[in-house]
Amino acid sequence: MHGARRHDAHGYDAVVHDAVVLGAGAAGLMAAATASRAGASVVVIDHAPEAGRKILISGGGRCNFTNLDTRAENFLSANRHFMRSALAGYTPRDFLALVERHRIAWQEKAAGQLFCAGSAREIVSMLLLEARACHLQLGTRITGLTHDGTFCVETDRGVFRARCVVLATGGLSIPKLGATDLSLRLARQFGLAVVPPAPALVPLLLETPLPDLAGVSLPVRTQFGKHGFTDGMVFTHRGLSGPAILQISSYLDAAADGMRIDMLPGTDARAHLLAVKRSRPRAEPPALLGALPQRLARHLIGQSLGEDAGTLANLQDRRIAALAGMLSEWKPAIAGNEGYAKAEVMRGGIDTRALSSRTMEARDVPGLYAVGEAVDVTGWLGGYNFQWAWSSGYAAGRAIAARS
Repeated sequence: MHGARRHDAHGYDAVVHDAVVLGAGAAGLMAAATASRAGASVVVIDHAPEAGRKILISGGGRCNFTNLDTRAENFLSANRHFMRSALAGYTPRDFLALVERHRIAWQEKAAGQLFCAGSAREIVSMLLLEARACHLQLGTRITGLTHDGTFCVETDRGVFRARCVVLATGGLSIPKLGATDLSLRLARQFGLAVVPPAPALVPLLLETPLPDLAGVSLPVRTQFGKHGFTDGMVFTHRGLSGPAILQISSYLDAAADGMRIDMLPGTDARAHLLAVKRSRPRAEPPALLGALPQRLARHLIGQSLGEDAGTLANLQDRRIAALAGMLSEWKPAIAGNEGYAKAEVMRGGIDTRALSSRTMEARDVPGLYAVGEAVDVTGWLGGYNFQWAWSSGYAAGRAIAARS
């Protein structure tokens, strides 16, 4: 339906659109494209000078646009079942089919993780082409949102009226791209609860940094409670990063007490070190840790055994067992994380109990929708957050089109 006209409270004739989407990111563009292709009149507003800025920098500029193995278990939320309906309604295969229709070359870098073979800009161009029937209003600051029978979106470039509004401005991660809490503030304004936000998929800070190890990387197993990830870890000047650290960071509380790191995942460390001692009794202690990067091995030997431990034959088995325990159950003292500046995403957000899992519409505010990172649904590293953007955006766009 094309935008209708109505007489506003100030006596001015104003177009009433079917929907105004706040945010020209992944979820917002998906919602806008889905609704407009079904005939709805849609305006997309964003304060950034270009659309899809987070898409452009993702995946090293190649955009890890989905994960073929996406399941509800790959997400964090106060309601762990909320995302099931949207994910079933628009799957990774559906988005991949869209990518292939636009003849975008892609590659699977790790199991299930799909990236553009070329540039992430191809995904943004695809979404803009899909949303070409929308009115795209970039470089426009949103200053207010009210409802007087229709929604009234106030901006520094005029007022936009619509029957529906989609909160799609994302979360607080990567503030250098202009991230704000706008969707959360507007949700609260309309009575929707918000799960306290926090940085997620974020590097960790050590209470005692290890700058001499900066750049050292190795495969590890991180564990916190029942959650565990086997992947790469890298030491930084201030703490720890790498996929295994980013993944577990989403589950940590402020203190991070109880996080464990196994530096020899899949190996019985004690049995392995004792076997090295038996096979190389005349070797010096660093030989015990030949499987680890040299700088890290020297550091661990110095911390555990000292500099003058002699040969392996001189080392008591209990001291080797203690070193093995440190390798397989390292419990680093965590001082916090690098914050939103380095976080891939925000966890928390608009409480899913306020939303329909099928349409993403607020239960008590007809016509108000919330999608993407603004919602309390946070994916693992590896394309899951983009899939949530596509699935939730599609659910909202389809619902808007149905009522237009």
